[in-house]
Amino acid sequence: MDGRAMRIETVANAPRNLGCNAQLPKLEELQAKARAANRRILDAERVGQGCVLASPAFERIARPAVDAEGRRMPALRFSDPRVMALTGALCQTLLVATGFTNKNLRVLIAGLLGGDYRPGQMTYDLRRLRLAGLICRLPHSNRYQLTSDGIRIAVFYTKIYNRLLTPLTAADQPQAPPELRQALRTFDRHVDSYIDRARLSSSAF
Repeated sequence: MDGRAMRIETVANAPRNLGCNAQLPKLEELQAKARAANRRILDAERVGQGCVLASPAFERIARPAVDAEGRRMPALRFSDPRVMALTGALCQTLLVATGFTNKNLRVLIAGLLGGDYRPGQMTYDLRRLRLAGLICRLPHSNRYQLTSDGIRIAVFYTKIYNRLLTPLTAADQPQAPPELRQALRTFDRHVDSYIDRARLSSSAF
């Protein structure tokens, strides 16, 4: 964009973070895992540049459902504080690159919620993320990884909430841009006019 690009290079100071031993025979495996981490970060950045989500995909995530095996899939309701903290934490670049465990994801979510977030809640949230196809468990480990759908949902929820919904709900506040406050006043006048014409206001009775 604008003739500029961001270069990504993975530096593995601790090979064990990528599941490799610090041994020369493991170099090829380490390189492969580092390249895979780069690809995941690039995929997340591409999603971030355009995170339009089709209605069926949104409804599948935001409403309770039952999967092909008859298992109940709890909803991830947009704007619910716990869900927003969950998707916000999943947008962390490090999690996209290396995957995550119950413990390190729970620390991030607790920080975003600004309060208590118990291990049992984290276990429940991991289950509903997995059933919705947003994360997958890495074989023979306790680590999870975001799927392509998981990246799209996490970025979509977070960007819409932080960049659209939150500013619009504060549109009548002094810190809001003047043109936004003016548009809100215009909208209010039109709504009041429709209410009066429908004889729904208290003055109409």
